[in-house]
Amino acid sequence: MNYLKLLSLSLCILFCSTIIAQSDNGKSDIEEISATLIDYIEGTANGEPERLHKAFHPEFNLYTVTEEDSLRIRSGKKYIANVKEGKKSNRVGRILSIDVEKDAAMAKVEIVMPGWRIYTDYFLLLKYEGSWKIVQKSYTWREIPAKNK
Repeated sequence: MNYLKLLSLSLCILFCSTIIAQSDNGKSDIEEISATLIDYIEGTANGEPERLHKAFHPEFNLYTVTEEDSLRIRSGKKYIANVKEGKKSNRVGRILSIDVEKDAAMAKVEIVMPGWRIYTDYFLLLKYEGSWKIVQKSYTWREIPAKNK
């Protein structure tokens, strides 16, 4: 009976430790991914390209579907180059969800451009060399209804 209790306790500890996995810096993966996404949200809103360089893998791309129903692929380098240092934009972002498994994660972010559009961003993130990086961004948008503008 004691063997079963010890086995059960060991399995419980093992299971709980995998759920609350932490990095060497003491932060959970969810906290680190959130920080990466905040670098994206605030970097684009506040004109801070260095935060975008920190958040994105250097070779990332952006994907969307055009109004003509074709796939549009944009270079991440060009995307970041369009963010001018210190030039704030009128956008508000929030993290909607994060799903993580070991060294891979998916996240969903909403960006509201008041009076214009609401963007939904889907991110693929990978953890390598000790930090989480966005390796792909796919997005779509919808107009803000005229009565809410």
